[in-house]
Amino acid sequence: MTQVWLGLLSGIAFGFVIQRAGATDANEMARAHLLLDGRVPRFMVAAVALGALGLLGLQSVGLGHTLVLPTSLVATGLGAVIFGVGWGLSGYCPGTCWAAVGEGRMDAVFALLGGFAGAATFAQFHEPLVAHLYLPTSLGSLTLSHWLRPDALAVGVLAAAFLGCAWLMGRVWGRGDASS
Repeated sequence: MTQVWLGLLSGIAFGFVIQRAGATDANEMARAHLLLDGRVPRFMVAAVALGALGLLGLQSVGLGHTLVLPTSLVATGLGAVIFGVGWGLSGYCPGTCWAAVGEGRMDAVFALLGGFAGAATFAQFHEPLVAHLYLPTSLGSLTLSHWLRPDALAVGVLAAAFLGCAWLMGRVWGRGDASS
C-alpha cells in the first residue's frame, strides 16, 4: 500500500512540475518544436539528468530497480516516428497529455483517446510485429553501464551530458522568452 501512495504522490508532484514548466500547454510545446522557446526542452533534458541521478540514489539503497529491454533498431525507429508524429499533431507526449487532461484541456482529452486507440491497435498486432520488426534487428540490452563501470560513472556521464545539453540550449535559445 505504501508503494501506491508513493506512486500517487510522485505522480501529483510530476504533474505539478510539468504544468509549471509549461509542458501541458500545446502552444508552449509548439513553440519549443519550432525552436522559438527553449524553456520546455531545457526542462525535459534537465529532468532526465536529475531522474538518472535519483534512480542511482534509489538503487544504491536498494529501492530502485530497472528492467532493460533489448534494443531493436527497426522497432525503436518506427516507434520513435509514430511517437513524434503523435506529439507533433497533438502537442502532447503521454505524460504531458495526462497532466493537461487533469488541467481541463479538452484538446488533451482527444489526444488521450487517440493514445488509447493507438495502444489498443498495437496490442492487437504486437505478436506478429515482434517476429518481423523486433527480433531481426535486436541488439540485446544496451546501456551506458555496459560500457562504463561502475554504474555511478555511467550515470554521472549521462547526467553531465544532459545538463550540458540543457546549458547549451539556454545559450542557443537565450532566456527562452519571446523576445530572444
